Amino acid sequence: MSYIKVDTDASGNDVKLFYQDLGTGNPVVLIHGWPLSHSMWDYQLAELPAHGMRVIAYDRRGFGKSTQTWDGYDYDTLAADLKAVLDTLDLQNVTLVGFSMGGGEVARYMSRYGGARVSKVAFVSAVTPYLLKTEDNPDGVDQSVFDEITENLQKDRADFLQTFGKQFYGVGLLSKPVSQAHLDGDFYRAYEASYRATLDCANAFATTDFRDDLTQIHVPTLVIHGDDDKTVPIEASGERTANAIPSAQYIVYDGAPHGLYVTEKDRLNQDLIAFIQEGVTVREPVGVTTLY
Repeated sequence: MSYIKVDTDASGNDVKLFYQDLGTGNPVVLIHGWPLSHSMWDYQLAELPAHGMRVIAYDRRGFGKSTQTWDGYDYDTLAADLKAVLDTLDLQNVTLVGFSMGGGEVARYMSRYGGARVSKVAFVSAVTPYLLKTEDNPDGVDQSVFDEITENLQKDRADFLQTFGKQFYGVGLLSKPVSQAHLDGDFYRAYEASYRATLDCANAFATTDFRDDLTQIHVPTLVIHGDDDKTVPIEASGERTANAIPSAQYIVYDGAPHGLYVTEKDRLNQDLIAFIQEGVTVREPVGVTTLY
């Protein structure tokens, strides 16, 4: 198994991130969402390397097979971990793809490190630009929603994760976009994470303001979001992220839930491949798109 040392903890122990590295070509780094691990990208890891790409996916600290630290779940630290991955593997001309919570790492990395080594970025169902509703962010999500998440995690993490998984994919009485077997797999991925990491990361993506970070992105950008996302509502996230980066290509998946990397896997793979290989579509003020 492959690990990258990114830090040492307060006791001097190494903090290591587990990663997979597949294929050859310009590198694509996949950053997973909460509360899962890098293996959520199974369908992308199986397809993107077949199109002349080197694809790297890693487990965030506290999740998957990476070190379960006591602290370090703020976005500055997580962005530093991403930098260590890029530096250690000496990656150049990188496309960063951040899903959900991972979109925050993309934004903070681009701002804090000037986009070093990165040529393109993609936000998929991302939490940017700022989820929490405040006086200067009236379109955000009420604090009570995040308080309920914390309360339910503290009360019964296993039960919360099973319920959350259904919302993640839009599973209902009549809607079965993923199998029970897939939900069971996600439960394992999520429950493998540390309790501390799960709680602290939920607080991080709920309360971190990425509005200034997005203004520092000056590379081709892709924003993809489902308009039936009940986990990270498109009005508070995808739409505002696209508006904050006027040159971004913005694609809305009609009827898609949060976990569109599974429910819309073929379309997502095609859109990512086209964006990485063929250029970027720029939104014009009148809604017309052109390719350059």
